[in-house]
Amino acid sequence: MPFADVILPVPLDGTFTYAIPAEMQGKVVEGMRVVVPFGRNKAYVGIVARVHNEQPQDYEVKPLMHLPDDRPVLLPGQLSFWQWISDYYMSPIGEVYKAALPAGLKAEEGYRPRTETFIRLTANYHNEAALHAALNMLARAPKQQSAFIAYLQLSGWDMVDWSDVPSCTINEISRDELMNASETTLPVLSQLVKRGLLETYEVEVGRLNSGGDPHPEHIKALSAPQQEAFNQILFSFLKKQVTLLHGVTSSGKTEIYIHLIQRELDQHRQVLFLMPEIALTVQMMQRLQRVFGSRLGIYHSKYSDAERVEIWQKQLSANPYDLILGARSAVFLPFQRLGLVIVDEEHETSYKQQEPMPRYHARSAAIMLGAKTLLGSATPSLESFYNVQTGKYGLVKLTVRYQGIELPEIQVVDTYDLQRRRMMNGPFSPLLLTRVREALDQGQQAILFQNRRGWAPMLECPQCGWVPRCEHCDVSLTLHRTMNQLTCHYCGHSYQIPAACPACGSQQLRGRGFGTEKIEDQIREIFPEARVARMDLDTTRTRNAYERLIADFSAGRTNLLIGTQMISKGLDFDRVSVVGILNADAMLNQPDFRAYEHAFMMMVQVSGRAGRKGKRGQVILQTKHPTLPLIRQVVRHDYNAFLYDLLAERQAFHYPPYYRLVYVYLKHAKDSLVETASIEMGSRLRQGFGDRVLGPDKPVVSRVKTLSIRKLVIKLESGINMPKVRQYLLLARNLQMQDKRYAALQIYYDVDPL
Repeated sequence: MPFADVILPVPLDGTFTYAIPAEMQGKVVEGMRVVVPFGRNKAYVGIVARVHNEQPQDYEVKPLMHLPDDRPVLLPGQLSFWQWISDYYMSPIGEVYKAALPAGLKAEEGYRPRTETFIRLTANYHNEAALHAALNMLARAPKQQSAFIAYLQLSGWDMVDWSDVPSCTINEISRDELMNASETTLPVLSQLVKRGLLETYEVEVGRLNSGGDPHPEHIKALSAPQQEAFNQILFSFLKKQVTLLHGVTSSGKTEIYIHLIQRELDQHRQVLFLMPEIALTVQMMQRLQRVFGSRLGIYHSKYSDAERVEIWQKQLSANPYDLILGARSAVFLPFQRLGLVIVDEEHETSYKQQEPMPRYHARSAAIMLGAKTLLGSATPSLESFYNVQTGKYGLVKLTVRYQGIELPEIQVVDTYDLQRRRMMNGPFSPLLLTRVREALDQGQQAILFQNRRGWAPMLECPQCGWVPRCEHCDVSLTLHRTMNQLTCHYCGHSYQIPAACPACGSQQLRGRGFGTEKIEDQIREIFPEARVARMDLDTTRTRNAYERLIADFSAGRTNLLIGTQMISKGLDFDRVSVVGILNADAMLNQPDFRAYEHAFMMMVQVSGRAGRKGKRGQVILQTKHPTLPLIRQVVRHDYNAFLYDLLAERQAFHYPPYYRLVYVYLKHAKDSLVETASIEMGSRLRQGFGDRVLGPDKPVVSRVKTLSIRKLVIKLESGINMPKVRQYLLLARNLQMQDKRYAALQIYYDVDPL
């Protein structure tokens, strides 16, 4: 009787063997979905990893239950890719399966396309007089009036030319987007619908791209520096599998990408284009769609599961997308003839999966797909730069901006001195406010960067110093004033804002520090005429919210954008002349050996949003430490000096890229137990790795979601036998878990952490 080894979506190592019933014999092949029994009363959809005739001897083999499909859902080679991720990142293959396949393919019943509720103005109010009457009618219902005005602004009705209504552009607005933007509630919207002002309608959100016919003639001719870089990339690919394109901000890397993509498509090969953030895919999708039309597919987590399943199935069909644009999960898609992978903004930490397992890095995973890989960045990661230095990767440089525009002028403001002289206006220096005012007066745009969301990072009692903390995590709570609540940014739990300090009774509680929410509020007071938008996790929870914010800023409907690190990542706006970095010190003072690397890259990237078209841009960098070498290197755009300084430091202290890191995390609800377990684990690891093991220690946040945490660090020199390292680490974990005291203990490894 033939047997099948099956991968199940469970956090256990290895595969499970099942017998293939007579009626299924000859139909079951590798990569096919099968429904199997597991445990006493459960059934799972698994993936066949191997078909063979080797009957297990130590247990009774159960038969497969049935086949949901008549063909595999994985292409040859994908299972090997899964196994590499499982082995390298020390994650059970079942966890890789869970991460790789869309939810609809992990369920026996398949999937159903999902719809989303949208809102529009009823036909009776498609004229100016009726709208004025509606606003007057709502005067006694301020919440309804506020929500209605928010709808008019988001949809564009407030800017309609009433003499020519049919030609005006009206934006589609989802109910969730309106609720998010106006901070209103469902009952309030229901009242507006009941009054006949607004009406709801359903839209299927699982649609595939129907971008029209491709238009290769829309590909722009490359400039002389771009053409030289393009030729060098092709030459590098003759010798190297991976090439790094180091191009300064606004040098035109995207046009080079487009020429490379067209070259692959002309040779009937597919391309995977990876981007670190969903927000970035909005602009890039529009640029690529103009050229490649319906040959382009989009794949990321903001798309509905129905759509992701449809894209997966299309990639298995005889007419797959030739070009896929996506975030890190797109590396798992099936490609029948993949020729090129482009990893744009390759330095970005968003490419590293954190939770849940597998904790893979999409850049490393993409290289393992076997196609030629181009890594692009204005600030390459230290690892990629080192791989160039050692000859592992090829290197192509693009050192001038498109059309010869100069890199932005960066002016450093000493906020310590200004605060001492009481010249700061909240978080804003006089110079920053002057430059923003000049930009707005000249019809230009400005960006303010603050890498903290919410109103304030914490609430504090000025009398006794009491700070509210999360009941489930070892962190202070962030104040969100527009939602009138305190929120834990680790577990998501929310709390009411106390009326008085529980420690001393003072009613003078105040927010400490500045988040994007507070920045937005204060900037509206300073520049009441500005059209302000905020881009952070709180304002971009829906797929349409990303698109709306970017589209409005690109079209000039908003002219002052406040945001977190989202705005630093490769967005391209023509009219931005001023960028303000409000607090560089917050990035530099992180308890992480990568803090300076991440801070340098973020400051250079956000600075690069200024002056991309037309005249040279200006950047106001606010810091209390203007004499730091790193600050001077940012001002001079001196990437090489920064990296060589950092490389010397990393080598001296045994950090990447000279050493490999593995973090070992232990979690348990009982702090004393996890402390004991971590000491034992550290002792066991030292038996194999000696003084390469550091810790255990409490991490900066030592309790998350009621679980206490301990951490060990293993530093491994280059050339060490990594398969043996992984084998020993898995053995150590298994030995630790055999102790009955640790039945509920969690132990996991983070390989190459960021």
